[in-house]
Amino acid sequence: MTIFANLLTPEPSRYANAPRMEWPTVLLAVVIYGGWCAFTWAYASIPAWLGLPVLAILVAWHGSLQHEVLHGHPTRWRGLNDLIGIFPISLWIPYTRYKRLHLKHHNNERLTDPIDDPESYYLTAEKWASMSPPMRALWRFDQTLLGRVTIGPPLHILMYWVGEWQAVWRGDAGARAAWLEHLLWCVPVIWWITDICDMPFWVYLVGVMLPSKSLGSVRSFAEHRALPNVHERIAIVEGSWFFGPLFLFNNLHVLHHDEPLMPWYAYLPRYRERREELLRLNNGLLYRTYFDVARRYLLKPHDVTVHPTGRVPL
Repeated sequence: MTIFANLLTPEPSRYANAPRMEWPTVLLAVVIYGGWCAFTWAYASIPAWLGLPVLAILVAWHGSLQHEVLHGHPTRWRGLNDLIGIFPISLWIPYTRYKRLHLKHHNNERLTDPIDDPESYYLTAEKWASMSPPMRALWRFDQTLLGRVTIGPPLHILMYWVGEWQAVWRGDAGARAAWLEHLLWCVPVIWWITDICDMPFWVYLVGVMLPSKSLGSVRSFAEHRALPNVHERIAIVEGSWFFGPLFLFNNLHVLHHDEPLMPWYAYLPRYRERREELLRLNNGLLYRTYFDVARRYLLKPHDVTVHPTGRVPL
């Protein structure tokens, strides 16, 4: 596997004065993986109403850890960082494909573009016109927070898989290798869950994988908006005692896009230092908490489905 071949390849995505090892992130990885092993192991001995939600939280937290390591943390070696993030306890997405797509998303000039931004929830007019009425209804519901956390996880996972199958079939660069590597890493995960921990596979899919995707969808739901100026497209959510740590403070999203190499544990002091400047940059696109997001958009679409200008102007 390329990760092992390039284990000590230098990591170019490092911020100024970065330490050789960012120990808070290493400790976080130990807590996440250790907690996941412990709660899967204890599946048969603790009530499902406790164990499954904790596992869903840990898997969602692991998604935040993957986001952290793909940005060049916590070591100065790229392969070692990738090794920390590649273990697929969420099952549904290959880490190396996620890394490629997310780094493409960081082309700030193309944010929200329905073609160039792989994390955009906007559609082109042509795509919208090609949808069947039932699919349009699902997509409209998905633009509400309630829809995003209920039908959103299976909808977007299936759409992602369809797109990835097409990439594999076409032979897109890296797609086949990434999926083969991912499936190989999934073997020990599934073996541990089903054979060692005696958890039915469907229970993990329905009780852990999908709820973890729902939790992650809370962050991505309102973090971007199709507006003319680049920074105005990026939101801030303050005051999130639960979701802030769960998302490794990526809820302060305009800061992340402005300083993407910053480690997660430096976000809060840096945000306090730059708060007024960042609010000027994004023209006050601020939510006080995720309850504020829910109050506005639980049953109301966050924005239009078709990108307001069709594409972000080139």
